[in-house]
Amino acid sequence: MATIDVHDLAGNKVGTLELADQVFGTINEDLMWEAVKHYRAGLRAGTHATKNRWRVSGSGKKLWRQKGTGRARIGSIRSPLWRHGGTVHGPQPRSYEYRFPRKKLLGALRSALAAKLADGRLIVVSGFDLSEPKTQGFRQALDALKVDRTALVVEVANHGNRNLVLASRNLEGIELLTSAEVHPYHLLRYDRAIFSEPALVKLEASLTKSAPAPKVEAPQGGRRKKKSQKNAAGRKAAEVA
Repeated sequence: MATIDVHDLAGNKVGTLELADQVFGTINEDLMWEAVKHYRAGLRAGTHATKNRWRVSGSGKKLWRQKGTGRARIGSIRSPLWRHGGTVHGPQPRSYEYRFPRKKLLGALRSALAAKLADGRLIVVSGFDLSEPKTQGFRQALDALKVDRTALVVEVANHGNRNLVLASRNLEGIELLTSAEVHPYHLLRYDRAIFSEPALVKLEASLTKSAPAPKVEAPQGGRRKKKSQKNAAGRKAAEVA
């Protein structure tokens, strides 16, 4: 079982936390890629549009008679064959969202956490106890934790820490989420992931419950043993008869 150090906002080590192997054990890069692709597909606006021949401005009158002119037949000035005509099979507004299995999403979240731990980019603090809602004070705390690039800050749901919300919202490259909102996309997007100890414990507990149970292999030769016992019983019955 892996362990991780727990720090305070001053950067001092105040304890350690044991991590479950079911959550931080394996890294599945293919699963993380699928989860990020699904998340980014849901972010697409899908507002692209082209005008077909029924939406292009112009008269619908037939330009000349069908036969006898020696020219190609034409029905409308809005034909896709003509300049300024309609577009054939162009993109239309639609949603890019699609269903993604929950088990795969949770597996990708475990892999993203394990990847952050393996890269040394996972930071655990005892709590975000800020005395005042000052951006400068929170920036100093990040500097003490050696966060010099982007970071994801994760706190428990319904934390009621108003000072943390006000102090972190004006920092560029810093995003505050609750443990119930964390997605593999967020963990892979930011350079560091800073969890409060209660938030990580709660997230780890939920991922441990949903983790697949280990497969128990049947002992080899079990079926043969039952068959031999059955044959021995049959022979014994025949001898008695």
